Amino acid sequence: MNKKFEKRLNELEKLSGYQKPAKVDDVLKLDSNENLAIKKEFQTELIREAQKRTDIRTYPLGGVENFINSLAKYLKVPKNMISVGNGSDQILDLILANLCTNSTKVLTSDPTFGFFEERCKLYSIKQVKISFSKNMDLCIEDFIKKAKSVDMIYLDSPNNPTGFQFSNKDLEKLIKSFSGPIIIDEAYGEFSNSSVLSLVKKYPNIILVKTLSKAFGLAGLRIGYMIADKKLTEVFSNVIQYPYPLNTLAIECGILAIEKSKQIISIFEVIKKQRSRIIQNLKKYDAFDVFDSNANFVLFDAKGADTRVYNALIEQGISIRKLGKLASHKGCLRVTIGTPDMNSKFLLAIRDLLE
Repeated sequence: MNKKFEKRLNELEKLSGYQKPAKVDDVLKLDSNENLAIKKEFQTELIREAQKRTDIRTYPLGGVENFINSLAKYLKVPKNMISVGNGSDQILDLILANLCTNSTKVLTSDPTFGFFEERCKLYSIKQVKISFSKNMDLCIEDFIKKAKSVDMIYLDSPNNPTGFQFSNKDLEKLIKSFSGPIIIDEAYGEFSNSSVLSLVKKYPNIILVKTLSKAFGLAGLRIGYMIADKKLTEVFSNVIQYPYPLNTLAIECGILAIEKSKQIISIFEVIKKQRSRIIQNLKKYDAFDVFDSNANFVLFDAKGADTRVYNALIEQGISIRKLGKLASHKGCLRVTIGTPDMNSKFLLAIRDLLE
């Protein structure tokens, strides 16, 4: 192994990489923000239907175009404004790898989506961060000020892990003040009451990134997409992206999910109501600081007792995400909103621990 290669390998070894949640068997899994409110039987039937439409012996020629046509009709945007990827994280990765250099400065929040943060480190892209306040919110004026010294802005809105979301009014102020690319990651957008989709048609510097992993319950199929100015999507799809970014089965499942979107959208409202229920119940306890959310999860601070709460829940057969220190809070935990029954089990376990 030559010295140059070994040096780079040693540099990469020092990076932590994106930390996936630990696999814990035989537990109620409320740690990865998956949409467990969609019945598994519904998704199983979706796959059966997709199998009937496909021949996995052949490459998916024309499949991506068919999926983009379905997305364009669903989103009411021109199809030449859409590109797809193997999960929204792959789209983010390709944007960073191909549109940035090691001199690029990216403005983002702290905390933000961990994968984006780690990929910036991998590509030696400098991150300029604005921290969340004690109330776990952000001020758009801070971003407008900092934007003067950066090349790109990345905002996951709703934010993971806080659930905070900027208003479209605030985002438009930022967009008007900054001419560089602004990536808005709406992985959890369907669980909120707003989207920047209408602004993408108006401002060519917005790159809206979305996924079918969360709201549509297709996390295991890795289906992401972006909506942006047609010049960017053309270069992304024809030059940057892989020849076959989605497999045949994923394409057909994606098309079927869009076709059945009315059934799936009804579940979003159930999750929103259950989210309010979780927040209201957790706020009853002085042991927690609980934060409002526009996503399918709730963040709360156990005030240094996060390990105790996490372990107690594991003993009860419930796995949530242990995040530790975030902003000025010392012991943060994040729980995914599940079915009403799942949420009841979680709240009962919390009650048994604290009362």
